[in-house]
Amino acid sequence: LHVLLLHNFLYTEICLSCFSFSVLAGPWANLCAGKSSNEIRTCDSHGCGQYTAQRNHRPHQGVDVLCSDGSTVYAPFSGMIVGQEKPYKNKNAINNGVRISGRGFCIKMFYIKPIKYKGSIKKGEKLGILLPLQKVYPGIQSHIHIENCDRSDPTVYL
Repeated sequence: LHVLLLHNFLYTEICLSCFSFSVLAGPWANLCAGKSSNEIRTCDSHGCGQYTAQRNHRPHQGVDVLCSDGSTVYAPFSGMIVGQEKPYKNKNAINNGVRISGRGFCIKMFYIKPIKYKGSIKKGEKLGILLPLQKVYPGIQSHIHIENCDRSDPTVYL
């Protein structure tokens, strides 16, 4: 009986911990000024924006959230900006971004010019501006790329 009670207690604690985590995590803030929601990029001549969409014979590892070139980009959750991220090996006009960790998340955000590369940030606080995707990919739906560090699907938090 004691083992069963201990087992039930541990199970309850584990489940409550999971529940608390999801309550803490909650939905992310709107990422882009002028947008009332985090709308995922549909398909255009450059590809599709949803998680696992095919890209050059491999699945897209993130989600593209629509945003206009030059728009203010906001932090999705409170945490720490832990460094710069560059999605390309070349020096094109959109090769910039950041890694943010906090509240059980670690994400990479691409195509932004951040206001800083290290330090704390609060949910909804200005993170930077969207770089000019139209200069590099004319006709693309301008967007922020969000990628979980563990490559899992971030869609549920958007």
